[in-house]
Amino acid sequence: MDKPLSQITFEFNGAEETVVPNNPGVGIARIKPKEKPAAESPVTAKKTGSTRGRRSLKDIGLAADLIQVPEDEILFQKQYYSIGEVAGMFKENQSLIRYWEIEFDILQPRKNRKGDRFFRPIDVKNLVLIYDLLRRRKFTIEGAKDYLKKNKKAEEKFAMIQSLEKIKSFLLEIKATL
Repeated sequence: MDKPLSQITFEFNGAEETVVPNNPGVGIARIKPKEKPAAESPVTAKKTGSTRGRRSLKDIGLAADLIQVPEDEILFQKQYYSIGEVAGMFKENQSLIRYWEIEFDILQPRKNRKGDRFFRPIDVKNLVLIYDLLRRRKFTIEGAKDYLKKNKKAEEKFAMIQSLEKIKSFLLEIKATL
């Protein structure tokens, strides 16, 4: 034990551990981590597109025109639509559809004994109106509730707007083919 300790180097997971003699028989451990390349640094690393969390208003506005609700003739062929089918039409989560059902009185889906929700075609039409108010026109939930209460003919106005938008898209198609 009279021999002095010599320097020993260990490498564990990219860190170097060095034992340096301080006093005979006693050593001090130092850890020197390896430097990370600049690309891996958390400060300079870019965030990848995460699917979690709230979507930005810009993304919501872009997706508002992409809903896939069938025409009335096709929509009214079925008596009921499951909540999964309805959520697929609007490209939203089922939980959001359930939340809108709680918030808006005009949505009254049927429920079976198990508690599954089945939306009638009229409920789907009302969801289109609510979706338009909240996503395209950027109303708050309270603002959309007030709008629906104060404007009894809101559904008629919305139907008129929808028909005008169809005419506009048809005319734009004709213009593009010329």
